[in-house]
Amino acid sequence: MPRRTAAADLLKLLRDAEGMVSGELLSRELGVSRTAIWKQISSLRAAGYRIDAVPSQGYCLATEPDLLDEAVLRTSLGNGCLIGRRIVCCGETGSTNTDAFLLAEQGAEEGTVLLAERQLAGKGRLGRRWESPTGVNLYCSVILRPELPPYEAPQLTFLSAVAVARAIQITTGLQPAIKWPNDLLMNGRKVAGLLNEMNAETDRVGFVILGIGVNLNMRADQFPADLRTPATSLLLESGAPVSRQLFAVHLLRELDREYLRFQQEGFGPVREEWARYCNAFGREVQVDVGPNSLQGPFMGVDHDGALLMKLSDGRVERILSGDVTVI
Repeated sequence: MPRRTAAADLLKLLRDAEGMVSGELLSRELGVSRTAIWKQISSLRAAGYRIDAVPSQGYCLATEPDLLDEAVLRTSLGNGCLIGRRIVCCGETGSTNTDAFLLAEQGAEEGTVLLAERQLAGKGRLGRRWESPTGVNLYCSVILRPELPPYEAPQLTFLSAVAVARAIQITTGLQPAIKWPNDLLMNGRKVAGLLNEMNAETDRVGFVILGIGVNLNMRADQFPADLRTPATSLLLESGAPVSRQLFAVHLLRELDREYLRFQQEGFGPVREEWARYCNAFGREVQVDVGPNSLQGPFMGVDHDGALLMKLSDGRVERILSGDVTVI
């Protein structure tokens, strides 16, 4: 894990204090000069923290910016969670999925979570770009090492979708819909996307990266004009800002709960839960598979997570990958 910074230690003391805490006490606890304390206070204020200062009394942390904080997340999750046992937060990166893949190759433990304030090269399915502005959304990647054959690894996408849907409900009270295979919608507009990447041998999975992007507090003018699919955010849908820190805690808890159930009971319960959120059962859908398109009633998903569609001649087509549109 990265070493704690002097600013992080100072923040902990301010958070734990009841009311004002003197500069002398801060200096003694941290083993630095009063001048160094003042410099850290100034740095934290520049980062968005409101810290009140009263002569002869000291400092008080009044409000905090909505930043993702490793220490707060770990404390909120407690010691019983596999997912989130190690959390790495960064201000800016190319892609949390790329970073997580490299960490996993280096032996990072299962349950490691990477979070970023901003991505410069966020990734979506089929090489598409995921727009990732600073400080408004959740960009998250999780390292898992399941004991699965590679052909069962796509089941983890369904697990991720259920966890995201639950986190949205818990945090906002809104009811999202899941669109096969990896999108979450609000009123027909995309609010979250999933991108799982895998390292595997012929008969076993080495590791899987669960990539999750959720539009939390994005404004309408922050969305690119050339999006393939209409998009939205929880702020736009609910009218109220969402605490990114709180949403991250709920998401990691739900991922942990679903992953434990998946390990104990298999894919069946996950698929049933996923079906309750799915927006296509019994409806006519079009699936674009490369240059070709198929159309017919959506019949559900099979034990591997493949889409089942009834064709005009009565046959049921099994589709492993494609873009779905509900007619």
